[in-house]
Amino acid sequence: MNQAPLAELHQSIQTLSPEFVEIRRKIHAHPELAFEERQTSDLVAGRLAAWGYEVHRGMGTTGVVGRLRKGQGSKALGIRADMDALPIQEKTGLDYASTIAGKMHACGHDGHTAILLCAARYLSESVNFNGTLNLIFQPAEENEGGALRMLDDGLFEQFPCDEIYALHNSPGLPVGQIGVIAGPAMASFDRATVTLRGRGAHGAMPHHGIDAMQCAASIVLGLQSIVSREIDALKSAVITVGSIQAGTTYNVVPDSATIKIGVRTLDPQVRTLVEARISEFVAAQAQSFRLQSEVIYERKYPVLVNHDAQTERARQAAIRLVGADNVVERPPVMGSEDFAYMLEHRPGAYIRLGNGLGEDGGCMVHNPLYDFNDKALPVGAAFWAHLTQSYLV
Repeated sequence: MNQAPLAELHQSIQTLSPEFVEIRRKIHAHPELAFEERQTSDLVAGRLAAWGYEVHRGMGTTGVVGRLRKGQGSKALGIRADMDALPIQEKTGLDYASTIAGKMHACGHDGHTAILLCAARYLSESVNFNGTLNLIFQPAEENEGGALRMLDDGLFEQFPCDEIYALHNSPGLPVGQIGVIAGPAMASFDRATVTLRGRGAHGAMPHHGIDAMQCAASIVLGLQSIVSREIDALKSAVITVGSIQAGTTYNVVPDSATIKIGVRTLDPQVRTLVEARISEFVAAQAQSFRLQSEVIYERKYPVLVNHDAQTERARQAAIRLVGADNVVERPPVMGSEDFAYMLEHRPGAYIRLGNGLGEDGGCMVHNPLYDFNDKALPVGAAFWAHLTQSYLV
């Protein structure tokens, strides 16, 4: 594509973007948690219908899919945006801050939704492509597996996609830059719930009890030896103890304890090893302290693996759009993303969109002070529009 059409694309998106900044801020002010995204879904569905998309609702509970066909082309492209917020109390003090106590768009899903809506309008009104575009607005990315729910509801059977793409804003990457990487890009996410059962006693006479708290403390400290001494130092694994619940007062030896553990890896073999060793380690520790133990281990999100050809397609589209100097190799991160499920079913790639540095959008996600950087919105929308136009020819 020559520079004139790209210049026109940038100008058109810049002209549209103020409308979608307002939409983004409206969504931000009214955050909805996983599978509660009814107001957001209403907004998305209404806009898509007004622009001529076939609108399908209810997939994955609150998901929305907008389909737009042009020409006679047989290729089909899928682009996904997530819609859900997080259970965090916002502390930004913004004019458009969350109006719902304890709920906040602290990961930028409001921005992702607005980006795709902006691209959707441009593509419906301004671009003649040749094929089928499926825009997937997904619920419940945060921990609840909305992508898997949509797949179980027949997403790709009802809306066939030859390739599938998604993006996420990236604090610490300047606005105007796009990050890509082939292969493993985000970690798997698993969780383990450990229950220890001992015998309670008076705190002054602990020898009459079997102390679940002491065993829990030993487990928490010892778990890190799995990463430091049993995993190849050139491979990645993170074991996070996020919760210990035991006892209620000062002078009672608790008879039970519950430990909640998060596990992240970038390699399937490492994932299997860590799962096995957590169960073995807990059992051995419990036995040494004379407690009974139970480990419930849940495999949640798989490793997100970007496909080589589709990553290169995204890279080349980004280079044409923002220039080679603004397309960077973004290393894998240990965060997790349920778009990984979609990439297990269709080839595609997950892209990083610069959200800014320092005060200009650099606050990390899942933080009560975070806000999506509206300067990134036209960059993301232009990327989706250009990727669509270059693929569906």
